[in-house]
Amino acid sequence: MTTTTTTTRDDTPSLERGDRLPLAALLALAMAAFITVMTEALPAGLLPQMAEGLAVSEALVGQLVTVYAVGSLVAAIPLTAATQTWRRRPLLLIAIGGFAVVNTVTAVSDTYAITLVARFFAGVFAGLLWALVAGYAARMAPGPLKGRAIAIAMAGAPFALSLGVPAGAFLGATLGWRVTFGLMSALTVILVFWVLAKAPDFPGQKRGEGFSLRTVFTLPGVRPVLFVTFAYVLAHNILYTYIAPFLAPAGMAGRVDAALLVFGAAALPGLWIVGALIDRWLRELALASIALFGLSALALGIAGGSPAVVYASVALWGFAFGGAATLFQTASAKTSGEATDVAQSMIVTVWNIAIAGGGVGGGLLLETVGVAAFPWCALALLVAAFVAAWAARAHGFTPFRRPRAHPRRRSAPHEPRPTR
Repeated sequence: MTTTTTTTRDDTPSLERGDRLPLAALLALAMAAFITVMTEALPAGLLPQMAEGLAVSEALVGQLVTVYAVGSLVAAIPLTAATQTWRRRPLLLIAIGGFAVVNTVTAVSDTYAITLVARFFAGVFAGLLWALVAGYAARMAPGPLKGRAIAIAMAGAPFALSLGVPAGAFLGATLGWRVTFGLMSALTVILVFWVLAKAPDFPGQKRGEGFSLRTVFTLPGVRPVLFVTFAYVLAHNILYTYIAPFLAPAGMAGRVDAALLVFGAAALPGLWIVGALIDRWLRELALASIALFGLSALALGIAGGSPAVVYASVALWGFAFGGAATLFQTASAKTSGEATDVAQSMIVTVWNIAIAGGGVGGGLLLETVGVAAFPWCALALLVAAFVAAWAARAHGFTPFRRPRAHPRRRSAPHEPRPTR
């Protein structure tokens, strides 16, 4: 698809009639994101059933989520770097098809060790897929709509967290956890044919013209985006991972599900707003997301013992977080240009480091100073993220710049006017 824009009188870019988003292909990417997040989070919603089925403790089943994150962490950068020259659609199909294999193995496995290995490779495929999605979506869209295309492709993630995981937990309780993972494999097979039918193919980098990690890391703006991503996601995971003990002092130990439902429901309009405005307001939306999350943390720190304040703060937090992944991945894509896939693999790695850091750091805080420190630690990280994003005005989180109008050249009296 070629990108052509015209310029109106107020210098705001407008799309030509043929420049439209390929919704069927973008929704296929959204389904891929949905399956990825569902595969990651399902063990958390099926903890008792999987523990009984595999004859291990619930704590060991919890490590199925941990090893998934480890797989993404160790594989995203090296796999993306090694496959830069590959054509994009076959690589995407490999990543998607991998989920069909590992979820089928998980569904039929009677051995914890085999399940653990399957989960590790699920994380490997996830690391590769997350590194591909944003760049793939951006290449399918006209220039003025690249951010919106990424938002559509990323929409599957919050839908999985807010609706998919609770539905998966319900199915696991009624039909069994093995059936739930089997259904995930069936959805993945359908998605493979969907991608073959609707997603365009793109070439990889020419051999010898790939981008080294050092080159991409030193591009102006890449490091601020990575730092902001790390600080924001670390703050999120300190609170989200240990939400149950944090809610206990407010007398809400039995309302964790309600709090998470409020978070997920609020995340959806947040994602919608980001998707609608991101192409012109990326910088402002990123700063607003950080600031709103910071206000939520401040409220939890001051009045976290009040259930009403907790629900309101969780809603504000979810609203701010809903479009965060889209904001950071779009900032990375716009900053890195042709090196988008490598830059996205760095985002995936930093994101998973922050997830692991939230688990470890939050656990240390829980054991030493208690849950009261969670919102204040998150607030400190968010202040640092806000300062870094604010300072990255020239590169990273840049303001929208309207293209200059090109006035038509007047024809000389003796020249004939050009014919169309």
